[in-house]
Order: sequence, then C-alpha cells, then structure tokens
Amino acid sequence: MAMTAQEIETYIREALPDAKIEIDDLAGDGDHYACRVVSEAFRGLPRVRQHQMVYDALQGHMGGKLHALALQTQTPD
Repeated sequence: MAMTAQEIETYIREALPDAKIEIDDLAGDGDHYACRVVSEAFRGLPRVRQHQMVYDALQGHMGGKLHALALQTQTPD
C-alpha cells in the first residue's frame, strides 16, 4: 500500500509544525515523491541531520509504505 502526499505532509507537519512543505508525486504511483521542506528547525544543522529529521518524522514508513523520497531541505530566507 502506497502513501499519499497528504499522509507524508501530515507526518512531517507533526514533527516540524512551522514547515512549509511541497510534495510532488514523480511517477503518479504514490511510491515516488519529491519533497521540499523549509523549516527554522534546520538552522545550523548539516544537511544530513536535516534529512534525518524528516525521515524520523515519517516514523519508519521510508522503505516500506514509501518507496522513494527525493528530499530537499532548507531554512527560511
């Protein structure tokens, strides 16, 4: 069973309430997404840690319900 973009956004928003989130379904199959997350919580953190925060927010669904997520993270300008 695939995840919807809304489910992904809900998980991320629970962990990062201030986040601006953009999600694109790359293949139209609910399994391959691109996601851009902008959050103040990322400030001062290396990119790897920022991505870990998003993956942690997905509560283990990466690699299961969610097959692929091209992730871009950044702080607000």
